[in-house]
Amino acid sequence: MRIFARSLQTVVAGVLVVMVSQGVEAGPAAGAPLSLPWLNSEPEGVRAPGAALADGVTGTMLWSREAHTPVPIASIAKVMTALVAIAGGDLERAVTVPAESIAYCVRNDGSSAGLTAGEVLTTHQLLYAMLLPSGCDAAYTLAEAYGPGQDGFIGRMNETARQMGLGQTYFADPSGLPVPTDGATFSTPADLVALGLRAMSVPVFREVAGAQFYHLPAGPGNRDHVWETTNKLLRSYPGTIGIKTGTTDAAGACLLFESVRAGIPMIGVVLHSSAGSGAVAKEDAERILDWAYDPIFTALPIG
Repeated sequence: MRIFARSLQTVVAGVLVVMVSQGVEAGPAAGAPLSLPWLNSEPEGVRAPGAALADGVTGTMLWSREAHTPVPIASIAKVMTALVAIAGGDLERAVTVPAESIAYCVRNDGSSAGLTAGEVLTTHQLLYAMLLPSGCDAAYTLAEAYGPGQDGFIGRMNETARQMGLGQTYFADPSGLPVPTDGATFSTPADLVALGLRAMSVPVFREVAGAQFYHLPAGPGNRDHVWETTNKLLRSYPGTIGIKTGTTDAAGACLLFESVRAGIPMIGVVLHSSAGSGAVAKEDAERILDWAYDPIFTALPIG
């Protein structure tokens, strides 16, 4: 199996090298989509109006739809929130959940990790609370701690986006909620693939984003919590290792994802697959991944 995996990697890498030698730039979410020679022109049945798939090593775009059209991204914004918090250092830092984080969730009808005011969790634990159940209360809490304050933290998010070259991305809220307006936080398929590629290169983010469950036992400063991921692709599609779901009325159902099969990583995103069905976004992601992987496995059958 290891020999087979290496063979697949060699074929895919070889195709990309040839394309680069012909003048196609290979970089994070680079330029126009590149087509592997045995792939059909595009995956069939994908409902998302905005989507992309890239090689998970170089970020070279393999297929996209409206790659540079900015749209609301809902809780995929929490990927950047996690990166900024991780960059702040000290993942074992004790952070107290402010009462306003609970009010913020209720006021904006945000998804919650079930935190209560006054609980004390570590930054690492809050990352699970934010990325698995998509806790807006956890996102607000991290922003307060690492901003310091919401405005300071949002400024850090946008500065990080600028440094990463995400020129069509803007964050107005650490959770991706429609605050202050529906389209206040936005990005593009190309930018989100680049963001996901960077995030998954960070070991602690990769660990959290790939978890299906997390149990935090009751302790001196916290209640017992069990968090389950909203990313059903982790269960349904072989090799999936992340990344993040998102759903609001404005953004519809969204999914940023990465899968690794036979050692070959693919990273992609679907935006507004449906008005609010995460199952439809998951199906879109599966169709895109099958489009990429099935011809590779067919071209180099085992045995």
